[in-house]
Amino acid sequence: MRASIIKAAVLVACCGAVASCAQTAGLQASGAHGSHAVHKAPPANAALARYSAVKAAQAGPPAGAASPARPAPATSPSATAAAPDIPSSVNALPSPVSGQPGSILGVYNDAVPKSYSLVNRFAREVGLQPNVVMYFSAWGDRFRTGFAGVARRHGAVPFVELEPYTVSMQSIAAGQQDAYLRSYAESVRSFGHPVLISFAHEMNGFWYRWGYTHTSPWVFRSAWRHVVTVFRRAGASNVRWVWVVNGVAPGESPIHEWWPGANYVTWVAMDCYYVRQSQTFRSVFGPTIHALRSFTRKPELIAETGIGSAAGQASKVPGLFAGVRARHLLGFVYYDVAQHGDAYHQNWRIDYDWPAIAAFRRSIQRYFG
Repeated sequence: MRASIIKAAVLVACCGAVASCAQTAGLQASGAHGSHAVHKAPPANAALARYSAVKAAQAGPPAGAASPARPAPATSPSATAAAPDIPSSVNALPSPVSGQPGSILGVYNDAVPKSYSLVNRFAREVGLQPNVVMYFSAWGDRFRTGFAGVARRHGAVPFVELEPYTVSMQSIAAGQQDAYLRSYAESVRSFGHPVLISFAHEMNGFWYRWGYTHTSPWVFRSAWRHVVTVFRRAGASNVRWVWVVNGVAPGESPIHEWWPGANYVTWVAMDCYYVRQSQTFRSVFGPTIHALRSFTRKPELIAETGIGSAAGQASKVPGLFAGVRARHLLGFVYYDVAQHGDAYHQNWRIDYDWPAIAAFRRSIQRYFG
């Protein structure tokens, strides 16, 4: 998809409070690629935190598309300093596919799935290898079996966000994309180990072609069920299906309208970010947890979260871990990507902030030790 113009919009924080930094209409989108061209209208909640540059960094372009610029890495003096000596007594996490509350510490960064180096750096800094590593897969991309194998050797399960940018949801529901889906499913089946897959995430928001205002909930539900059915018929029983919504906020569609049914979902998940100091776990995640529990009792995962530098990373980390435990969530996937812009384009990286690293390590020892 090639986006053209960013329209003026009011950014809504993940807790549902309205922020006053509307973007200027008429900004031209730069060279797009099929998976994350993402110069979309500023969304609420999770996607508002990275609706442009961060999304451009998430996946490589499909064949023939221009590759967008990636966010610059952090260049502060602390970026090259030695990590503080904060020992960790936690050697390994439980299996992330057990479905046990508090069993998942995941990560995403802008090097995966091409490289595991930044995952290893994150693990060194926080004192523990994550047991889920997420990456974004454009429609038409193959399943990254090699990367999945590397993740497995590091004790992690791959989490694939499958994004249908270049095809319509109607064509998927009608079976017109089955050849690709079967090929993908066969690769996943051949891998032979657990894989988490999300399809067409954040559909309750208006910024993706598969979501609200672009695709009807009925078509979305039909497409989701069809994708799951194709995988099951191909024998890919090693897939856990993760239905990911954007954190609820005004101006978005009610999430229950997009629910494909309990028979087609293994876990439910949400994308929400901390963007300012006044936010708490309750304000960021509470409304979405409440909405999900109004219609399903499926295990819940935080599929994307980040703590912006302006939000006070070290001060928010303990509450994130404590909230996961108190609300009996599966865990969270941390969005470890650096941005350098406005309040919604912050440096989310934990592993360049030593007080945040210390807070992360203490929380790991407390909740996983």
